[in-house]
Amino acid sequence: MRCFLCGAAVLKVDEHWDKSLAELMAEAGLRALEDSNLSTVDHVFVSNVYGERLQEQANLGTFLAEELGLKNVVATRVEAGGVSGLAALYSAATVVRSGLSKAAMVVGVEKMSDGTLEESISLMTMEERQEYIGSFGVSQLAEAALLYKEYMRRYKVGAESIAYFSVLSHENSSRCSHAQYQFKLSLESVMNSPMIAEPIHRLEATAPADGAAAIIVVSDDLAEKLDRTNCTLTGLGFSNDLPVAFDREDPLAMEAVSTAGRRALEMAGVSRSEVDFLELHESYSVMSPLMLEALGFTERGQACVKAEKGVFGLSGELPINTFGGLKGRGHPVGASGVYAVAEAFLQLVGEASKNQVAKAERGMVVSMAGLGAYAGAAVLEAVR
Repeated sequence: MRCFLCGAAVLKVDEHWDKSLAELMAEAGLRALEDSNLSTVDHVFVSNVYGERLQEQANLGTFLAEELGLKNVVATRVEAGGVSGLAALYSAATVVRSGLSKAAMVVGVEKMSDGTLEESISLMTMEERQEYIGSFGVSQLAEAALLYKEYMRRYKVGAESIAYFSVLSHENSSRCSHAQYQFKLSLESVMNSPMIAEPIHRLEATAPADGAAAIIVVSDDLAEKLDRTNCTLTGLGFSNDLPVAFDREDPLAMEAVSTAGRRALEMAGVSRSEVDFLELHESYSVMSPLMLEALGFTERGQACVKAEKGVFGLSGELPINTFGGLKGRGHPVGASGVYAVAEAFLQLVGEASKNQVAKAERGMVVSMAGLGAYAGAAVLEAVR
């Protein structure tokens, strides 16, 4: 049984001082229901990572159902680090495809402004092995810097070439109304920004953010009855790896990303050449080339060369992070994967406005927990 996405909502990524975690997720959920022309669903999945720490709030599925006035529904929270959004999508697709549900809602939400910058850095390290990394004060940022150095050394690539991916993300986010950073960046600005973990500059990393996004997943027969353009979810793939990148045989290989992407494509029955755009988990600039190469969309060490030739721009051969990705649109961690799926939906139904990819028929979303400890991928296709 197939399943379809028939509605989506994306709130502006920002510091939402005037809204609570519950208000953010309820607003996104309500907008998605309205967008899909549905009044209710029978399953609710909330993707959230830090609510128990920053808001001291658990049981978010139940609270979302209450906020939306939904009764007698299955409601739960899903957490898998940076892959939480796609893990929630997997849960929704599973219950719909199995026949247990006609309509399922996925809401991703995070409110990181309730913590300090130092707390945010510490929280990101929760995706690493605490007794091995966190207890020694090694942050995820520091590990990313080591990967960055190794990438430059192995492939003889300059920092400017890697930093260019931040320029590319902001090029797309500058025209995106729900992006956290709606402005362009010059390469000079990126390279002149302060170092936060050499060789990573401040403008090559994401910042704490609040946000919520939602999607509605429905069965084949229900999709036919709804007066709403939809897209179909044709492939899903997930894979784990050793949590600490430098415990792996090759820390740059990103084997979990590679395997998850391959599984999603195989399930969808398509090749890489049939993918029209990619939404990647580039929490740091260096993750873009690493993921592109792990997924097989370019040869090892060649992603930066292709980026500078315009291959990955919005009008290029393979647009990436079409609304700005984690760097430009913003990275409210538990919501980021849902944002990416909602953005892919907007592309495929022709509602991406200034960020529209021409003739978009098929898109791929890839998320990652830690620095490749766990990965998820989804393939979505337009319905014509």
